[in-house]
Amino acid sequence: MSMLTSRSARVLKYFEALSEGAYQAMEEDSRVFMMGLDIDDHKSIQGSTKGLLDKFGSERIFTTPLSEDAMTGVAIGAAMAGQRPIHVHIRMDFLLLCMNQLVNIAAKSHYMYGGTVQVPMVIRTMIGKSWGQGAQHSQGLHSLFAHIPGMKVVAPSNAYDAKGLTIQAVRDNNPVLIMEHRLLYGSETVVPEEAYAVEFGKARVMREGKDLTIVGVSNMVNEAYRAAELLAEQGIEAEVIDPVTISPLDFETIERSVNKTGRLLVVDNAWLNCGVSAEIVARVAESEIIEVKPKVRRMGFAETTCPTTPTLEDAFYPNPKTIAMSAYRLATGEDGWIPDSKRCELAYQSQFKGPF
Repeated sequence: MSMLTSRSARVLKYFEALSEGAYQAMEEDSRVFMMGLDIDDHKSIQGSTKGLLDKFGSERIFTTPLSEDAMTGVAIGAAMAGQRPIHVHIRMDFLLLCMNQLVNIAAKSHYMYGGTVQVPMVIRTMIGKSWGQGAQHSQGLHSLFAHIPGMKVVAPSNAYDAKGLTIQAVRDNNPVLIMEHRLLYGSETVVPEEAYAVEFGKARVMREGKDLTIVGVSNMVNEAYRAAELLAEQGIEAEVIDPVTISPLDFETIERSVNKTGRLLVVDNAWLNCGVSAEIVARVAESEIIEVKPKVRRMGFAETTCPTTPTLEDAFYPNPKTIAMSAYRLATGEDGWIPDSKRCELAYQSQFKGPF
């Protein structure tokens, strides 16, 4: 279903879409339940679980002890027994405490038991710049999970996809990790009232262009779109692509775009070394479809542990200004253009709505 042709056009915030997606999935299937640290408190994980406890009760919406490894085992066991758990982890960093459960059991059981075992569980986890949370609460580790066969990884960049990917993830018969960027929680998009699913492995061209391709991951889709608006004023038309899902990755859409533009900039919410940006660039290099060797560039976290001070954070993360300047150099081969800082606010600071 297109975001632009829904039967019931109304605007929801990202966190409201997450909650509605879970609500409709739970209404559809009584086997779906949600568990996680503090999901039933008054803040409802920044509103993303709001209303679920009142509707479904404490047997289907409940908090867990601060024991990620053991509770992930509970979720895996429930999934193997026929339930469909949604396990909420407030921060992606905390998934490191249950890596063996996720990587060696959840992702592998379907294969190891010859297809006789399914693990239909959803792992919700948050990433992103916050209020100086620093080294252990700011990491984008999605490439670790995308590396593992049997584990799907999705990265909704807007409220429409947040709802649709949640419903699709719950319906999937094996583990799906939903990566939610904290700065997207207040962003707004048209979201249909009816239940719908967003298909895995289908990228979306957010803005068409002929001069270069910009692939953004998660929140960087929005920042790349803002950068593309700045570039357009300089006569440079950037094509902006949202992969939507990281694993499976719709490389064909990226490949067609790069074949057209001859230039590729990948902007990730993570470090560059061995990451999603490296995977995309490697596939471009291996492509037999792309006719002329393209110029490529990558952007992501600075090569250091995440700092806590706002000044250093500003240098750590890509932003519309740095993305636009990097894209300009890639497209023209020239330095020197500096966009107006006042027009380079991060998308969340000015309620970015994109093309929806």
